Order: sequence, then structure tokens, then C-alpha cells
Amino acid sequence: MAENCKIVVVGAGILGLTAALTLQEHIKQPVLIIASEFPGDESINYASPWAGAHYRPIPALTPADVRAQKLMTVTNAVLRTQASTHPEAGIRFMEGREYFEDPPGSYVGLQGGYGDTDGFRVLHKSELPSGVQWGCTYQAWSLNSPVYCAFLMRRFIHRGGKTLRMRLVSLQEVPHIAPKSEVVVNCSGVGFGDPECFPTKGQTCLVKNACHRTITQQNKDGSWTFIIPRPLEGGTVIGGTKNPGDWSSGANEDVRRTLLERAAVMYPSIVVDGGFEVIRDIVGRRPTRRGGLRLCTEMMEVKTEEGKGKRTLQLVHAYGAGGSGYELSWGVAKEVANLVAKGQQSPLKASL
Repeated sequence: MAENCKIVVVGAGILGLTAALTLQEHIKQPVLIIASEFPGDESINYASPWAGAHYRPIPALTPADVRAQKLMTVTNAVLRTQASTHPEAGIRFMEGREYFEDPPGSYVGLQGGYGDTDGFRVLHKSELPSGVQWGCTYQAWSLNSPVYCAFLMRRFIHRGGKTLRMRLVSLQEVPHIAPKSEVVVNCSGVGFGDPECFPTKGQTCLVKNACHRTITQQNKDGSWTFIIPRPLEGGTVIGGTKNPGDWSSGANEDVRRTLLERAAVMYPSIVVDGGFEVIRDIVGRRPTRRGGLRLCTEMMEVKTEEGKGKRTLQLVHAYGAGGSGYELSWGVAKEVANLVAKGQQSPLKASL
């Protein structure tokens, strides 16, 4: 199975799945995904199926922001096409709203832009909830993340993709598993020994209460409240917390209570019969990296299968997106394919 695969993707999160599919389409080589978890699995370390996946734009204030906007633009275009051609994928475009109780200077006075954001408009004071000083509306999208990951996995398999469930200790193991591999794409989330990587624990609550838009609010204390509907009757995600370096795995009932109380204040119409119908608490560890996304290529020298010599593989890194994995996903996948094509001296790069 793995013996004939020339491209190996490590990791089956949203970056790994989209990269594998894009490589299948553009590089035209057998692709193998090696991962310890796949769509359908539940693990606190497998963050993608837990995500409240949605789009919220950001002002392009730094070179990293500009880069992120470009990647998001690619993702938005792909998702728009998929939403119209594959309703079973669990994608829906809808209104998004952003609120700030104490807006940073980069937002005050902002009248438009937000990169490639359709429908952007600064809200009038009369449209803002109590305590909110600034807000805007724009066209967003939301995904039913477990449904979408399963959709991508099915497409990968249908196109001839191979999978191997295995927890790797080192990327040096890959060429021994796939002896004909020429390219390794590292979508492992937290990297392999990267000192800049760390987990960020997040807690949200999935409820049956319906909402017809995504809403994100930054509170005065710096915390965030968000409401993200999941298409295909997947409920609504109420969030959320961000606790860098927190390795605990349990859900906190006090946190859940606070999240629901804040959501009720921010968007009262979501409350039904005085409360929320809770489906479950969600706890996941987002793979985060100081300095943000690592997206680059290098060469990796490995021992031959016989152990008598060495050979060189192309290694492409694509990990550390934190909570922006879905927003960046298809843009990152395109860049991964470009890097692979360039490394393989393939003329396909021009078509990506």
C-alpha cells in the first residue's frame, strides 16, 4: 500500500486533508496520509473535528496579516464553489457580525476593506448591543467541521489516496514506511520537536439552539464570546476560551455557564424557553506556534532502506496555524503544492 506512494502527508487535520487533496489534483503522484487520528476519531489532540469553523476577517496591519488575507481569499473561493456543488459538505455562507466592547485603534474609523470581504459594513450605533462600542457586518461562512473533514477524507480515498494509522516519533521514519517517497509534507499540527509549538486548550459548548449568523465579540477583559451555527442541523457552537500551555483535558462547568450567559446577553434571540439545550461540552487542544504558521520547504537527508547509504527527500512544513486552520486551509494547500512542484521541477506549478 505505502510502498508505491511518492508523496507522504503527515497529519489528517484540516491542513493535512486539504494539502493531500490538492497534491492529488495537481502533482499527479500517489499520496499517502500517515496520522494517529482520522476523521471520525475523537481525541483532544485532534483539533479539527472539534472546531467552530467559520470565517472572520482581520485588518492587514502586518506582513503576516497580509499573507493570511491572501491565503484566506483562496480558501473563500474554494469553499464558495464547494458550497454550491457539494451541499453534503456542510458549508453555508451567511452574515457574520463582529463586536468590540473596547475596540483597538486599528478598528476605530475603519470604513471598509478587510481584504477580500464581501458585504463589509461598519454598523451604526443603533445596531450595536448594549456595551458594544464598535461593530461590523460582512459575509461569512460556517462549516460543520466533523462533516466537512469526513467529506474531504471520502474524496481523498475515492481519488485513490492511501492512509496509514500510525503515531510517528520522527519524520525520519517516513522513508522506511514509504520507501519510494520523494516528498514529505509535515502537517502534524505541533511539529516534531519545534520549540515554538505549544497547545492552546479551548472549551466551547454545542447547543441545539439555532442562530442564523456568526457572531464574534471581544469583551472588555480581553476574552471572546462567539456563536457559530453548524450547517446540516449540527447545532450551534458557543465559545470560547483560549488557554495557552494548558494540558488539562476536562471541561469546566463554570466556564460553560459563563459562555452561555455571555451568549444570551450578546444575542438574546438564541435563548429558547429561558435557556439553552446543551448537546455536549467540547474541549480541544489547538496546535499553536509562536511566530504563527510555518510554511516552507527544505531538504531532508535520510538513510536508505538498506541502511548502507543516504538519500535526500523534499520536506515541506505546513503547521502551526492555531485557531485559523480552516480559514487558511485551501490557501496553504495551494502553497504546499507550489512548493512541491518547484522542488520536483514540475511544470505544473504554473497551473496552480
